[in-house]
Amino acid sequence: MSISALRGEGYMKTIATMLLLVLFSLASRGFSEEILVQKIHGDVSVRHGVTETWMKLRVGDVLRPDDTMKTGKKASAIIVTRSGDQNREEKKIMLPEEVMLDLSDIRDLSQEELMLKLTMEKVRASASEWKNTEMNVPNTPRVTHGPDKSPSTPLESDDLQVGMFQWNGTRVLYENGFYPTCALKAMEVFRRYPLLKERFENRLLVAEALEKANLRGEALNEYVGLSSDQLTPDQQDVVRSRIAQLKKQSGK
Repeated sequence: MSISALRGEGYMKTIATMLLLVLFSLASRGFSEEILVQKIHGDVSVRHGVTETWMKLRVGDVLRPDDTMKTGKKASAIIVTRSGDQNREEKKIMLPEEVMLDLSDIRDLSQEELMLKLTMEKVRASASEWKNTEMNVPNTPRVTHGPDKSPSTPLESDDLQVGMFQWNGTRVLYENGFYPTCALKAMEVFRRYPLLKERFENRLLVAEALEKANLRGEALNEYVGLSSDQLTPDQQDVVRSRIAQLKKQSGK
């Protein structure tokens, strides 16, 4: 690897470290939220923290934000969020079949947190693309659970299934109004499972989530990026309409 490449990698790591420290500071302000399992149908399981062990869930179980839920085929679950803030209403969320959802994503983000996390995800994506370009290897992912989820090994069918489960989780976030975390999670899934980024409806979901999160500039960039792809006439009409609408709103 060249000296310039090493310097580039070091620069990326420095930026990533700084952003992680800021994000940790924001997170340490407190996130007291419990998730109550209200209803279960079929095979529903949970993974606590960074462990790799999946455990069967039961009605009445109380989960924490660092847990991950998974529903199997023809399975479903209903969970209820309970916050330490008594002024916040409980929120009921339904998970359909074949969903994997990090419960830490069931939360509202401030604009400051959203922008920092968005920048962090862009740094990770850029680092991943840069590394694969330097090494002249395809951008293919492996499944991990923990801080480092960068792709490195060929995509297997089981990996793609996990990616699909996670993508279904982003749809749950979108349908329940968690637009900032939906957009962030979608970008992470794209980075780890590039094949999912090739679908128009998936890219469109990210743009719509950014738009609903009041990041119109970011949403516009996503729509413009979509417009350069090979689209059907109907898809082109949808993208052109969204771009025109956003430009009108921003006075461009």
